[in-house]
Amino acid sequence: MIGGEVNPLSNSPSIKAHAHAHHEHHGSPTEFVAAVEHASEQRGLRLTPLRKEVLELIAAAGKPVKAYDLLDHLRERHGNAAPPTVYRALDFLLEHGFIHKLESINAFVSCHHPAEAHQVPFLICDVCSSAQEVCDERVAELIEAQAKAFGFRPQAQTLEVHGICKHCREA
Repeated sequence: MIGGEVNPLSNSPSIKAHAHAHHEHHGSPTEFVAAVEHASEQRGLRLTPLRKEVLELIAAAGKPVKAYDLLDHLRERHGNAAPPTVYRALDFLLEHGFIHKLESINAFVSCHHPAEAHQVPFLICDVCSSAQEVCDERVAELIEAQAKAFGFRPQAQTLEVHGICKHCREA
């Protein structure tokens, strides 16, 4: 499943998606934040009130959100929020795998399985700006294997596929 929907890759006869064996997708923003709080406790991390608030805003957005949109929301609530404050919170959440940054659109989304470290590709709709995390570890493994074959040591992977989602195509 991707974002609570049926994984479109699983319907392809040539590509069967392999979900992570031990992760859960958290349906609501509240469940997601609770999962991050639990993961933070397990890892001995400090999820400060501001970090939690930024996380809640990202989870509630339901689609990729830009840092300055987060800043605007924080200023509505706190008045004096500054860009470095938001970026420090985002850096913490990214570093610990609780959110993902979509480089091509410079926006952030919550992670479907914040309890495990992973790198996943995203399908990004150019019409509605939705982003779906593709939960298939084979993609990252294939890139790693190809890099190794070329003698290349990857330090990060970013795979973002742009197009038009099923909902927008049918609208």
